[in-house]
Amino acid sequence: MDKDEIISLVEKHERWRGQNCINLIPSENVMSPTVRSLLSSDLGHRYTAKDRFYMGTRFTDEIEQYGEKLAREVFHSQTADLRPLSGHIADLIFLGCFTRPKDTLLCVSPDDGGYPGIQKKGAPSFLKLRVVNFPFSRERMNIDVDQASDLILKVKPKAVIFGASRILFSHPIRELAKLAHEIGAHVGFDGSHVLGLIAGEQFQDPLREGASVLFGSTHKSFFGPQGGILLADAEHGKVIKPKIFPAFVDNAHWNRIAALALALAEAKKFGKPYARQMVRNAQAFAKALADVGFPVACSELGYTRSHQVFLDYGSSKSSRKVARRLEKANIILDCGVRVGICEATRRGMKEDEMSRIAGFMKRVVLGNEQPHRVKTDVVKFMVEFQKVVYFFE
Repeated sequence: MDKDEIISLVEKHERWRGQNCINLIPSENVMSPTVRSLLSSDLGHRYTAKDRFYMGTRFTDEIEQYGEKLAREVFHSQTADLRPLSGHIADLIFLGCFTRPKDTLLCVSPDDGGYPGIQKKGAPSFLKLRVVNFPFSRERMNIDVDQASDLILKVKPKAVIFGASRILFSHPIRELAKLAHEIGAHVGFDGSHVLGLIAGEQFQDPLREGASVLFGSTHKSFFGPQGGILLADAEHGKVIKPKIFPAFVDNAHWNRIAALALALAEAKKFGKPYARQMVRNAQAFAKALADVGFPVACSELGYTRSHQVFLDYGSSKSSRKVARRLEKANIILDCGVRVGICEATRRGMKEDEMSRIAGFMKRVVLGNEQPHRVKTDVVKFMVEFQKVVYFFE
C-alpha cells in the first residue's frame, strides 16, 4: 500500500494547491507545462562535469552553455552560472568566494525582512563571519542611506548584500555601492524575491547600479524551477566559476538546468509584460485590501513596487492567526503576512481579480464569515484560472 498512499497524497495536493487554492505566497510561482515536463526528462538520471570525467554529455553541456547565454542576455551580465542548487547555495558561494574568517558582512536584518540564511545562525556561523545589519526605516520599509553610509565607514565590511525576503521597494544600491567599493567591499544583491521583476526591467538593475554579483532563487517572481542562479561582472565571475565545483556543487541536477534554460527563454520573450502586470496587480491588490480595512504598509509610498504586499499586524501571533484562518478558506499566505501575486499573475489574473480576492479575504478576516462558505466561492473562482500564461504555447 505504500505506493498507493504516496501517489494518493500527491494527487490530493495537486487538486488542493494546484487547482482549488488562491496561492499568495510570494516565494512561490508556477512553471509552464513545457518547463515542468523537462524536470522529468532523461537528464534527471545523468551526470556531467567540468573536467570531462563523464562521457556522453555533449547535449547536456550544450544545454548548460545555451542556458548561460540566455541568462547573460536576460540580466545583461558578463557572467552567468546556473549550477547553484538553491538561492541559499548562491548566497553561500558569494560569501565563500569573497570573504575570510573574521570578515564583516553587512546585510538586512530578519527583523526588517532580511533573509535568515545569511544571519549569525546561518551560513556566516560556519564561515566565521561577523554580521552587522543595515540601519532600516520601518516607515519607508527600506535601508536608511545616511545611517548606512556612516556604518559602512565605521565597520568596513568585506561583503555587502542588498536585497531581502520582504522587499517592497528598490534598495539604495546606487547611493551606497560606491562608498562600499572605496573601502574594499564586495557588493552583492540577493534577488531571490525580485528576480522576475529584474528580468522584466520593472524593479531595479543591481548590476548597473553598483552590485558586482546578482544571485538568488529562480522560482519566486521568476517562474523557473526551484533552484539558484549567479550573475556577475567579468572580474567577479572569474573568481566564482572555477570554485563552484567541487566546493559548493557537484551534481547540479541537469534536468533542473534544462528547465531553467527554457524558463529563461520564456523570460526573454514574455518577461517584460509579465513583470509589468505583476507590479500593476500588486498595487491594485494593496489598494483593494486597504480600502476594505486591512493594515497595508506604506500607503503614503504607494504601498509597493514589487510583487509583494505587506500586512502589518504588529505581532507574529496576530499575523499567524490571520494566515491560519485564510488557509481554511483555501487562500494561502505565509505567516508574515507577506502577500505575493506572482503565481496569480502567471495564471492570468489582472486588476479586477485582485479586487475579488480582497473581497474573499475581507469576508474571512474582517467579516468573520465561516471560512468553509468562502472556500466554496474560492474554488469556483479558481476554475477560471487553471492554465498559465506568458509562455511558448
